[in-house]
Amino acid sequence: MKRFKLKGNMDTEIKIMLGTILVLALFLIYYEWIIGILALIVCCGIIYYNFKVQKNRNRKITQHLENLSFSIDLATKSAILTVPMPVVVTQRDGTIIWYNKFLGQILEDKEVVGKNLNQYLPQLDFNQSQEEESRFEPISFNDRIYSITCSPVEIDRELDESKKILIFYWKDITDKTVFEEKFKKGQLVLAHIYVDNYDEVLSNTDEAGRPMVVAEIEGRLSKWAMNLNAGLQKYERDKFLMIMDSEILDKIEAQKFDILDSVREIDMGNQITPTLSIGVGAEANSPLQSSSYAKTALDMALGRGGDQVVVKKGSKLSFYGGKTKAVERRTKVKSRVIAGVLRELMEQSRNVFIMSHELPDLDSIGSALGLYRCARYIDVDAYIVLEESNPSIHYLMEEIEKREEYNNLFISSKEAMARLDPSSSLLIVVDTHRPSFTIAPELIETAERIVVIDHHRRSAESIETATLTYLEPYASSASELVSEIVQYFDEKLKLKPLEADALLAGITMDTKSFTFKTGVRTFEAASYLKRSGADPTSARQYFRDDIETYMARAETVKNAYIIEDGIAASECPPGVKNPSLIAAQAADTLLTIRGINASFVLAQVDGGVIISGRSLGGINVQLILEKLGGGGHMTIAGAQLEDITIEEARERVIKAVEEYLSEEGESK
Repeated sequence: MKRFKLKGNMDTEIKIMLGTILVLALFLIYYEWIIGILALIVCCGIIYYNFKVQKNRNRKITQHLENLSFSIDLATKSAILTVPMPVVVTQRDGTIIWYNKFLGQILEDKEVVGKNLNQYLPQLDFNQSQEEESRFEPISFNDRIYSITCSPVEIDRELDESKKILIFYWKDITDKTVFEEKFKKGQLVLAHIYVDNYDEVLSNTDEAGRPMVVAEIEGRLSKWAMNLNAGLQKYERDKFLMIMDSEILDKIEAQKFDILDSVREIDMGNQITPTLSIGVGAEANSPLQSSSYAKTALDMALGRGGDQVVVKKGSKLSFYGGKTKAVERRTKVKSRVIAGVLRELMEQSRNVFIMSHELPDLDSIGSALGLYRCARYIDVDAYIVLEESNPSIHYLMEEIEKREEYNNLFISSKEAMARLDPSSSLLIVVDTHRPSFTIAPELIETAERIVVIDHHRRSAESIETATLTYLEPYASSASELVSEIVQYFDEKLKLKPLEADALLAGITMDTKSFTFKTGVRTFEAASYLKRSGADPTSARQYFRDDIETYMARAETVKNAYIIEDGIAASECPPGVKNPSLIAAQAADTLLTIRGINASFVLAQVDGGVIISGRSLGGINVQLILEKLGGGGHMTIAGAQLEDITIEEARERVIKAVEEYLSEEGESK
């Protein structure tokens, strides 16, 4: 034990007094030596006496402190010895130097001292527990579960630091853990099940076969729920509510929700394959919250194109299915309703601001022009938020700038923030529903009235505060959706030829000249635009590339390599002028090569990397790029990675592809 040391010096006041007497004695020796010698003897006696008194007092104080420290040590030792839980004391490296009887009963080993605690508990990290108290849990040992607290104790500050010891307190939490596990497994889980294309399936089935199709769908759902010991209740002709617990949900997730495949295999004379969308709410604090989670998850499943499951556990989202293309809705009822609601919102607004994703393309500018015409038709000021032009919209912007009526159409995000009134302005976001992808996310945070029009599959990030959301992943493009809105906005509304050209160019670009994601309504929208004055030849002019862009695209395609069977990848050459455009074009071009079913092209931009993914349909590039934080469609998707090199991004793409193929293999 470290001894307490107190200096045996006299108090400062006494030193001064004795010093003064000593000086006077010396003076007396000089004048009266006899008296001076006597004074000097008296002074020395006083000094000696004071020294003895001080020494005796310090000895008593030291003894008192040592007794007190010893008492504390005894109390500590007694507490450790008698504490009713397993305790073990080790050196810093884990070597056991002492343990109590409770730990001995657990370890069932008579030769414990001198062994390393890691021999019994390999999962303990001694580096973590050197400087401050730390806790390890759950720790499983001999069929019991423990929470182990480690307290570092310095036994002597003057000794080498390696003499520090570690005291481990073991708390048995087996009963608590088992109870929590049972509670978790028994938690209420709600699932909303929706037949995506109920009307389309029945309308394309012979009248005699319709009851059989309906019975088969309901029969397979009922059998699935019964086998899982879950409750299933039909509350509308195409909607069901399923009640289960977390243990059943774990089982369904392990099976990858095979009910999707089961319903998709129904063939009772129906020409269209039925599909399901399921939203599951779990790990909620109440049945009401679980129902809310399930509804949110179902909306997301539908927003992503249907034929899939979204499981919402708190803030965590999991996705299953989504391997087929979104089913096109032939009815235009929703378009009419959206057009009516949008007109009402515009009429109630002082001005309208239209904004797209960060790097606008022909689809976003074309749809923005269509909405601009709607606002101007009812005499509401409208503006398109645009920071600067880019090569993908260069020729369209040149044509717009030639026309005087569009002089004040485009404004910067700063101007928009200055003019936007949160309560009376309307903000319309087109061709994206993710706030972080927009030109000015701060506008979304400020505006109180927001409309979202998008054709991409819904992602985990979305504009939650939107007043109106029109998200249809079956659509080829935002321009297709806006073309339908314009038709139903007012029958007297007429688009300008340039606006019709821009909308047609947007559809042409996203469908790759009507070869990808092209449905009946896509052609109907193009037909309407042609009647409104669109010229396909003029629209094609907006796709022209300069020689530099053409050569860069050719170089990118030339450098392509195969990462998996049928999947190609490449990187844009460094220093190209418009890497995002070249990446998208090169990814499209790679699909024209025989044997290539999917392509990924990477490009370095501003300290990050953008990725363009394309597919012919057999491989879902959206699911692959969602693993990297991106999104899009089954056949067209993209992602953007921050603070990463092109080499690191390449490795992440390869890993995402491998994970996707592995998951596909497991589900087959």
